[in-house]
Amino acid sequence: MSYFLAVDAGGTKTDYLLADETGGIASARSGSIKRMRVSEATAEENLCEALKSLTAQSGVDLSQVAASCVGAAGSTVPLVSDWLRKAFRQHVGGELVLVEDVEIALDAAFFGGPGVLVLAGTGSNIAGRGADGVLTTAGGWGPAISDRGSGYSLGHAALQECFLALDEGRETLMMNEILSFWNLPNSDSLVEFANVIPRPDMSKLSVLVGPCAAAGDISARRVIEQEAAALAHLAGVVIARLRQKNAGVDYEIPVAFAGSILEHFPEMRKAVAGYILGSNPDIKMMTDIVSPIDGALWRARLRTRVHASSEDW
Repeated sequence: MSYFLAVDAGGTKTDYLLADETGGIASARSGSIKRMRVSEATAEENLCEALKSLTAQSGVDLSQVAASCVGAAGSTVPLVSDWLRKAFRQHVGGELVLVEDVEIALDAAFFGGPGVLVLAGTGSNIAGRGADGVLTTAGGWGPAISDRGSGYSLGHAALQECFLALDEGRETLMMNEILSFWNLPNSDSLVEFANVIPRPDMSKLSVLVGPCAAAGDISARRVIEQEAAALAHLAGVVIARLRQKNAGVDYEIPVAFAGSILEHFPEMRKAVAGYILGSNPDIKMMTDIVSPIDGALWRARLRTRVHASSEDW
């Protein structure tokens, strides 16, 4: 019996799935294990807590795992990748496949086939795979550079729009909601709070944008439109690259969505899809949100099949 471990390591939470050849046998969720988001001690604590839960549920000694796949944004950054490789060597058996979170989401939708994946959670990223099997990406450079449409970017844009409204002499529901959310008395205290070092977690404000927009807040609607347009633009960049690289090849380029923002924020997902279709009316949209951990499991199983095929040959 072979066992496989699939891990979707997000900026806020991490999902784990332990499976055999036929299906999942245990699952767990912990806080983030990304070293760009949490300390080494916190990452270690979160990982160990989840792995103990998997063992308790399944009775499987994780040293018996044949292959693990971890999808994590920033997986090429040494701070992230070095710690993950060290931690999994210490706690889990078998080979480790370490890729970007958007790659496992892409595989969850298309299982190695062509398509484009729009991912927006705490961070964001776009990945596409053409008929030639080559991966191309856009965005996903982190919150300080380019995570458009992400929870962080939505929260930051909400703050910017609130203070633009203040400068223009307009009232905005979002300002009151943000003050209440952070338990602050007025806009002056918000200026101080938002600019303190280290900065507060802007991504937490994203949950306020949708309800404010639904209540008619113009500033909230602008946040959705601007962030959705920026995310869709990046998707269009990836689509154009795929078409250019695979010119003359007749194949469909479907688009799928993943990530907590696009899953729990239907207005945002609808707006992104609308912008993509506006520029690419022939694109096929997949309606269901994909679960990236399914792609991580597919990759872990594929790894052992590749090795088995090589040995047979």
